[in-house]
Amino acid sequence: MIVVTGATGNVGRALVGRLVAEGQSVRAVSRDVERAALPPGVEVTRLESAGLFEGASKLFLHVQATGDRTDTVLDRARAAGVRHVVMLSSGIIQEGADETHPIHIWHARAERLVRDSGLQWTFLRPNALSVNALQWAPQIRGGDTVRGPFAGAVTAPIHEDDIAAVAERSLLDAGHEGAVHRLTGPEAVTNAGQVAVIGRVLGRDLTYVDVPAEEAAADFFPEIPRQMVRSVLESFAAMVGSRPEITSTVEKITGRPARTFAEWVEDHRADFAA
Repeated sequence: MIVVTGATGNVGRALVGRLVAEGQSVRAVSRDVERAALPPGVEVTRLESAGLFEGASKLFLHVQATGDRTDTVLDRARAAGVRHVVMLSSGIIQEGADETHPIHIWHARAERLVRDSGLQWTFLRPNALSVNALQWAPQIRGGDTVRGPFAGAVTAPIHEDDIAAVAERSLLDAGHEGAVHRLTGPEAVTNAGQVAVIGRVLGRDLTYVDVPAEEAAADFFPEIPRQMVRSVLESFAAMVGSRPEITSTVEKITGRPARTFAEWVEDHRADFAA
């Protein structure tokens, strides 16, 4: 049995689907059990369920889902006989990083908890996610202009299913214990370039209009806690004209190259359709 926290999130949902396709028994954790809409045969439960780890040997840990209960979750997992945890962390954890950045603090703390848990572990550290482009979907559905900050910010965005594919192999294959997998997409692209790619896939001519960060702050990544927005904006400012890290980890672990941003847009075409 594999327990998947954050099972209805972008990566978690893709991972659950992959594990089910492999014939694995999956217990999916969701805040809204009734609306989880996961594949047949998946046991859906809540984080506080008394039998969360009964019969489980592995755990996919999404700290955005476990929050300030991560230490308790790990204690319960170890006590119930779980042996290996694969944690979705962040690429912000790296040598020379700003250790005062709130996202760094959050994920570094969670990694320490995992290292100290007594469980075998694997860390997945993705950088920019392609799915972040969904923040522009309402504007694209409403017109041909996207207004946002840092048109020239460069990232190598990764498809959420590529992260799930690495998580799948890390959970099912031997040899990933104690490994740190840094994950990126295969190519560098600016924010303005991403919008242009979305336009090409949709058959439309989309334009990215750069606006001051202060003007965009209220609507920037609405899922991020507001106290983190300033730090995230500062991070994006530093990406303007940068050369992002690009890894081949997805291909090395899964046997196929990471998907391009255009391929991600094709998979999410309906999200941008008017």
